[in-house]
Amino acid sequence: MQIGTKQFQFDGHHVYVMGILNVTPDSFSDGGKFNHLDQALAHVEEMVAQGADIIDIGGESTRPGYQKITVEEEIERVTEVIRKVKERFDVPVSLDTYKAPVMDAGLSAGADMANDIWGLRYDELFAQEGCKSVWEIGTMAEIVAKHHKPVCIMHNRPKAEYGHFLIDMKKDLQRSLMLADAAGIARDQIILDPGVGYGKTYEQNLAVLAHLDTFLDFELPLLLATSRKSVIGLTLDLPVEEREEGTMVTSVLAALNHWDMVRVHDVEKNVRALRMTEKIMSLQ
Repeated sequence: MQIGTKQFQFDGHHVYVMGILNVTPDSFSDGGKFNHLDQALAHVEEMVAQGADIIDIGGESTRPGYQKITVEEEIERVTEVIRKVKERFDVPVSLDTYKAPVMDAGLSAGADMANDIWGLRYDELFAQEGCKSVWEIGTMAEIVAKHHKPVCIMHNRPKAEYGHFLIDMKKDLQRSLMLADAAGIARDQIILDPGVGYGKTYEQNLAVLAHLDTFLDFELPLLLATSRKSVIGLTLDLPVEEREEGTMVTSVLAALNHWDMVRVHDVEKNVRALRMTEKIMSLQ
């Protein structure tokens, strides 16, 4: 898959690392650390030096109880950072937003990939009756298709209510893929993310991690995003700033299950853990 200027080989033998850049004052792990341009660019430089393959930029926190911001404010936050990162660094950039107008502005500003926490389903879940989209600009799927850029489709639900959890979850992802197909998004432009921490209970998040192999059935690139999340905090009874070892374990799990990418805050430690795991696996 071509993302920006880089070619990614998603063959199950190498895990790429997506470094997180939150240009927000209130993200659950690093809110306020990088919401000024100089700080953001310095952090990108650090993550690239540590081995990040792609940088994921987010302008609105989506942690539980997060403070929503306007579309205009989010666009203002992310577009300047995207432009500056692309000017200064030869690294692909993804944009993390569920708002179609923000995604349109961000992809126009130079972002190389869309990262949608609602898996292209926000419009059908939340649009008023009789309306196709929440946004005047069109649906997220239509915006992504217009730009002809890859998209990471994440699983999410308004409530953690399921009949048969893993079966229902995979059906949700199939629905997202149907929306992508209908909009004209090619399958070879899609990455799937099971959405650990979104629309799931603690036990359900653990079930995802215990059954990573089942998602290989989609025959699509897979991204695992667990970095410092509550499933780690609750398991280890640790605050957000002490969850890196737990995160590294999930990154190793991704490698052992032949996944393709992890999304993390601490790039250096996860890169080291992954390269060690991959070396051992190459000798088996």
